[in-house]
Amino acid sequence: MKSISIATTPTLNTPPNHASPSRTSNSPSIRARSPSPAGSATSSQAPVSNASIKPAPLPSVAKGKRINVVQEYAKRNLEKSSLNLVVVGHVDAGKSTLMGHLLYLLGEVNERTMKKYERDAEKMKKGSFCFAWVLDETEEERSRGVTIDVGMSYFETQLHRFTILDAPGHRDFVPNMISGASQADVALLVIDSGAGEFEVGFELGGQTREHALLVRSLGVGQLVVAVNKLDTIHWSESRFYEIKEKLTFFLLGAGFKKDKLTFVPCSGFTGENMIECKSQELLAWYEGPTLRECLDALQPPVRLLEKPFRLPVTDYFKGGSAAGGGGSLSVSGRIEAGTLQIGDAITVMPLGEHGAVKAIESNNEAIKWAVAGDNVVITLNGIDVQQISIGNVLCAPQSLVPVADAFQVKIVTFDIAIPLTLGVPIVLHHQSASTPGIISKLVSILNRASGEVIKKNPRALPKNVTAIVDIKLDKPICVELAKESRELGRVMIRSGSTVVAAGIVTEIVNRVK
Repeated sequence: MKSISIATTPTLNTPPNHASPSRTSNSPSIRARSPSPAGSATSSQAPVSNASIKPAPLPSVAKGKRINVVQEYAKRNLEKSSLNLVVVGHVDAGKSTLMGHLLYLLGEVNERTMKKYERDAEKMKKGSFCFAWVLDETEEERSRGVTIDVGMSYFETQLHRFTILDAPGHRDFVPNMISGASQADVALLVIDSGAGEFEVGFELGGQTREHALLVRSLGVGQLVVAVNKLDTIHWSESRFYEIKEKLTFFLLGAGFKKDKLTFVPCSGFTGENMIECKSQELLAWYEGPTLRECLDALQPPVRLLEKPFRLPVTDYFKGGSAAGGGGSLSVSGRIEAGTLQIGDAITVMPLGEHGAVKAIESNNEAIKWAVAGDNVVITLNGIDVQQISIGNVLCAPQSLVPVADAFQVKIVTFDIAIPLTLGVPIVLHHQSASTPGIISKLVSILNRASGEVIKKNPRALPKNVTAIVDIKLDKPICVELAKESRELGRVMIRSGSTVVAAGIVTEIVNRVK
């Protein structure tokens, strides 16, 4: 089992020692852990201005036999489909332990490695954390006992190939969680069912509500709810259904459909009902699926293979195992649209710099092609590592992504304590980039059901309303209209340390040439 970690910058109220030296000041990144790149690009480099860069000529493209990627993808899908699964929930709900144990039970972690984790965890007097260490790989995460980065790992079921995005639950690392969730197709919400623990995460300002709202706002429609740690209260049937009833009511209000919600009781520590159910206490009342069966029942989304190629950059470094190392630039991220193969020409926006694909890697294996939905590392020729930044987008040269610093957004405000007003400073989260800006205009408040304008030019936006606003950013970003690309047209808005709204881009106000 190999893994990649998505690391982002903590929020402003986080102590400085929370940050990893390799992270960017404003944006998330993916840091390859195994194998290690020859040299990792750090975020201390200032972003290069659009105006200071002259587009380079298109590089020569390899003239070998071209692959029919659409046909190859159809063949691959006959075997198993690919799904990106984000794992979310309140801090200490047991997310990393649950997924680490699942990977072990599925054979993705061998016995020898697991024994080593057990010994090392015991030395730190954290023996119960041994399964979490499968995903929490950094020294800081292991010493503190919390997930900071988004750990990325892989496993297969009978029907699917899964990429796990194990998101942090602590509120200091919500930007990291947003970065992981923006790359997800489906979600697993982990609940601590212990006495009083569900209430802390759900009713007392915990992250359960916020995480559920965020994944739904980022387009995730299928949700498995793992009611974890039920073994600690003797597999209580009444507790399971109490949690299910409260969460179902909330999740339906958040926009999930009832037939897209699945609840499963389990224990991440003992492994009960993850692969099979043996507990007589549980079997006395539960006849439903195991966690693996719930995951296997998830449906893959339609991939936008016919759309122009788009890949938002979540990390970059020199080298790359698929290309045999060396000094070439490698970037990582999820392909949001289109197809890619070795030899293709690409353009990095907003730089306008051209390059060619030298190598492609997925799950630490060299591949010849990739499609929308695949998490990949791409090695490029013709691009300078000093110029690229987190949040840049790789595009097909014939169809460049728009670049803008002002646009109109249809938003839904969350359960906020202070109404949003004109000129309020914000941080806009778009894919893996976070950019400061302001709400420059409150255009209107809409009827949530019909979309009709209720009030023009409101003075403030209270909680739980749908509205149209204009946003002005401190610097331009790559963004598309939501009707053209749901993935590149979705945004999250934070004010201070709180996520206050989510929305879709409806109009580009100032397109940067």
